[in-house]
Amino acid sequence: MFTSFLIKYAEIGIKGRNRHLFEDALVHQIKYALKKCEGKFLIHKTQGRIHVDAQTEFDFDEVVEHLQLVFGISGICPVVGVEDEGFEKLCDTVVGYIAEVYPDRNKTFKVNARRARKDYPKDSMEINMDLGEVILNAYPEMTVDVHEPDIMLNVEIREKIYIYSEIIPGPGGMPVGTGGKAMLLLSGGIDSPVAGYMIAKRGVKIDAVYFHAPPYTSDRAKQKVVDLARIVSRYTGPIYLHVINFTDIQLYIHEKCPHEELTIIMRRYMMRIAEHLAKETECLGLITGESIGQVASQTMNSLIATNEVCELPVYRPLIGFDKQEIVEVSEKIGTFETSILPYEDCCTIFVAKHPVTKPNVNVIRRHEHNLDEKIDELVKTALETDELIIVE
Repeated sequence: MFTSFLIKYAEIGIKGRNRHLFEDALVHQIKYALKKCEGKFLIHKTQGRIHVDAQTEFDFDEVVEHLQLVFGISGICPVVGVEDEGFEKLCDTVVGYIAEVYPDRNKTFKVNARRARKDYPKDSMEINMDLGEVILNAYPEMTVDVHEPDIMLNVEIREKIYIYSEIIPGPGGMPVGTGGKAMLLLSGGIDSPVAGYMIAKRGVKIDAVYFHAPPYTSDRAKQKVVDLARIVSRYTGPIYLHVINFTDIQLYIHEKCPHEELTIIMRRYMMRIAEHLAKETECLGLITGESIGQVASQTMNSLIATNEVCELPVYRPLIGFDKQEIVEVSEKIGTFETSILPYEDCCTIFVAKHPVTKPNVNVIRRHEHNLDEKIDELVKTALETDELIIVE
């Protein structure tokens, strides 16, 4: 029955004179998402709404599933459109709509008309009352409930008239690409994919960097991260994933620095390398999955120590989350089962038995001087051998 969808957005509606830029970005993201579906679609804008009209046969469930991945969409409404050929034609369409969509009509209903086109001869209240009367005459088993109806029949009077009674939730947020670009430090754990998802939901385009340490980390660990990036890319669009060989840097730090400071110093060099890549690719910040106190490297003191090496801002959307809250988001977006696969990344291989939890930045700096002989060369080599994987 349905060949069109009315796409609702929320936050975009308060953008004032720049709203058209956000609408255009949302149209672009919808087109990208629907490229993966069978069928051809016309995506176009009207005042305060975006329409998706199927031009060929399509799979309804597949289209809805892909639209639910598009940030910026607050609601997906399967609609029946009717040309304005008089109120009688509208009444016939509404009666037919209820007959097809609700074979069991022992339900309560409410008509909710919205007259966006003010030259329509009836106002919203008149449309509500007159259509309600028509429905009651056609289906005496139905009753009106204006407070908690089983069926909310929405009628939008625009260039055409749109009828719908289901609003399928979208992911919300802002269209990807409207908030700049940032570099995600992506590991094989639970947290960082969730952090990337959450920042992307605010309209930020995501690039990512993964620190690989062969032979201490396996190709399976690397593939796990690629798989996580692929899942996140369903929401964000293509992700440019930089794979950095971090083995020699880690071994050198392990050799030259106090073992209780290994995690902090390695983390500082990861941030330096990530920032270098971010600046090269015009990213406006770094993203991490850190949460205060979750592990030794995520205490307030440790975060100060890692922040200290960065000029770009570091965005930590999970900073106040507890683990269960992060797990719940990872399950919702589909990354959890991949994240818990037992392939360790480089951060877990070289963890000290008793890592420092309150590092002193001055002490850390002094111990980093132990690396002066070779560290710049090792970082340069790591950057020169960057493996770029385009994940989508």
